[in-house]
Amino acid sequence: MEALEIRGKEDTRWDCLALGEVMLRLDPGPSRVRTARAFSVCEGGGEYNVARALQKVFELRTAVVTSLVDSEVGHLLEDLMMAGGVDMRHCVWLPHDGLGASARVGLNFTERGYGQRPPLGVSDRARSAASQLKPGDIDWHRIFFDEGVRWFHTGGIFASLSDTTAELVAEAMSVARSAGTVVSYDLNYRPSLWVGRGGQQAAIATNKRLAPLVDVMIGNEGDFNKALGFEIPGREEEVVSLDPSAFAAIVGEVFDRYPNFSIVATTLRNARTANAHDWSAVAYSPNDSCQARVRERLGVFDRVGGGDGFASGLIWALLDSCNLQYAVEAGAAHGALAMSTPGDNSMATAQEVQHAIEAKSVRAVR
Repeated sequence: MEALEIRGKEDTRWDCLALGEVMLRLDPGPSRVRTARAFSVCEGGGEYNVARALQKVFELRTAVVTSLVDSEVGHLLEDLMMAGGVDMRHCVWLPHDGLGASARVGLNFTERGYGQRPPLGVSDRARSAASQLKPGDIDWHRIFFDEGVRWFHTGGIFASLSDTTAELVAEAMSVARSAGTVVSYDLNYRPSLWVGRGGQQAAIATNKRLAPLVDVMIGNEGDFNKALGFEIPGREEEVVSLDPSAFAAIVGEVFDRYPNFSIVATTLRNARTANAHDWSAVAYSPNDSCQARVRERLGVFDRVGGGDGFASGLIWALLDSCNLQYAVEAGAAHGALAMSTPGDNSMATAQEVQHAIEAKSVRAVR
């Protein structure tokens, strides 16, 4: 593939900037949300998770643009984010009205699933502070030109929160591209977020408006179908094979429709049970294609964050070398590791990712 034109570290403040909502995840452990009497808490969000992994796992300089509420719950989320190491100077703080009627912190109740019981996510995020962000709220020129950013990452979850967040994504992408920053976007289609806002057709329309501003488009096969409107031949509702031929059949059309794409990357997953997945990934440039090695019956402790783990591993490798095969292997390896621990956020190390890329077994490390 032709190398991405990535700004140098020496004239930039940030290796990666993410734009998205950060929520509190409430995890009932092995129990169910409806019967739990205690929850563990962590922070998470599709776009934020990528920036956090790039900082915590790969030791890059990252920041996040989001909005929080100046309440005790908001500061709990702040405390968790501070432990993650992502710089918060560009967070917008909204006042607390005492009830959360005007703005609140989003909550995400998440069951991990087990065996034939699939994972379950229950969002409680209406009127969240991040969903109220709008064009003009952020000084993008200062961030992308004065401070300097090598890579900007956002996605379909944040764009789906409201009409204004979709417009803010477009505003940020436009300035980022004019500053020479690489822009990546994870389609991350969530049907529940589009209920009452036009459903799948509205999601497709929104993503079609944003796609011409993207350099690296990320998603799974279902995302490209349901969130961008590509018909993938021979695919049922769920991926039943890690053979990438069906997706490969539409890649030419993808690049023809969006010649601005430098890379298209998608995860491949067959969930045999909640805890055993076949797992791989593919990445394409206009002149190249690569597939990560297939991990059959991969043990999964918590699948949430696996796609974000893939995205962050891919971005890390592309920032380092622009080698597409290595990047898709790094993404798939990191995604696999991220699913081996609880919570949205990766607990892996860069050394573990490197070992997972190369290892043929998982013998004990002593």
